[in-house]
Amino acid sequence: MSSFDSRTRKALAAAISCISIVGIGLSLVIPLLALRLEAAGFPAHDNGLHIAVSGLATLIGAPLTPILARPFGVRPLLFAAIALAVGTLLGFAFCGDYRVWLALRAFFGLSLTIIFVVSEFWISAAAPAGQRGMVLGLYATVLAAGFALGPALLSVTGAKGLLPFLVAAGLVAAAALPVAMAGAEATVKIEGPGWPNWRAIFVAAPLALGAGLLYGAFETGLNGLLPVFGLRAGFSPAWATFQLTLVALGNVVFPVPLGMIADRTRKSRLLILFALFGFVGALALPAFVADRAAYGAGLFLWGGVVGGIYTVGLAVLADKFQGPRLASANAAYIMMYSLGMIAGPPILGLGIDLASPRGLFDAMAVLFMAFLALAAALTGPFRPQPRPR
Repeated sequence: MSSFDSRTRKALAAAISCISIVGIGLSLVIPLLALRLEAAGFPAHDNGLHIAVSGLATLIGAPLTPILARPFGVRPLLFAAIALAVGTLLGFAFCGDYRVWLALRAFFGLSLTIIFVVSEFWISAAAPAGQRGMVLGLYATVLAAGFALGPALLSVTGAKGLLPFLVAAGLVAAAALPVAMAGAEATVKIEGPGWPNWRAIFVAAPLALGAGLLYGAFETGLNGLLPVFGLRAGFSPAWATFQLTLVALGNVVFPVPLGMIADRTRKSRLLILFALFGFVGALALPAFVADRAAYGAGLFLWGGVVGGIYTVGLAVLADKFQGPRLASANAAYIMMYSLGMIAGPPILGLGIDLASPRGLFDAMAVLFMAFLALAAALTGPFRPQPRPR
């Protein structure tokens, strides 16, 4: 970021640091809850439904976030969301009731929605237009490093007792520090009409929003259910969780080069190529489970390339929208991600229950195929043609 002015560097550093520290805590909590529920004897589809509750909270919170940010400002809203997330993590730590956990999951999902919508708007708005793909790739790299660290921390703290929840709460609380250090002068403002024109956003960027839907199903389902797949495939609990670290490490290595490619090529074509790679990988990976080295390398490569779907989708939106419309488009993107969170984990959990354990990957292949069908409808020979006048 040396070519950026000091205000831009300060804004990008604060926003990327905030969301990435939250990512460490989030990537610790998602597999932690999945392992706790699996140990309690809940079926995989119940585990998936539990994950989907936070997606429902996101679906509700995403359209409200830009509206709340206008009167209150970006920094105060981020501080409030971080405080809410810390409170819910402490609630998980001191309460073992499954029904109460569902309510806590909803509030946790709401807090994360606000943090992600506001931080990603801040990053997209602050990034120079010609380097947006590279900046978003850098953001994805740092966030992925956080996601890789979370499961590794879980392997150190263990899944039992209060300690993992307390560690996650401390990490999320620390995310307020870079926001406070940035100062108000480095914070972008969200101005404009109170309620965005959602229909116009969906008409202008349907493939990008479809990418958000796909990646929400993929990432949330993978983080929540890949450890379950590992346990049912005969892995130790430590290796079942370590799978997530391998996927996240792929997301550390690939986003910056993929973002630089996105700055120089047609982004919609990249989205299709990444989805095609995801489809082929989902079908191929289960065949390598017995060879731990080949399987681990496959997860690393697969996770890194498929992770480009989220980054490039964001870059498409940043190219098409500016100012308040960009904030609304980011909220729409998170809404689609949350729909993926709601629909994806139950589908993937059902896949495991129907064909344990490889049904997880078969169900993922179906999700990638659905996106490719959407892409064919929007960009291929079967797309709707305008009527002659």
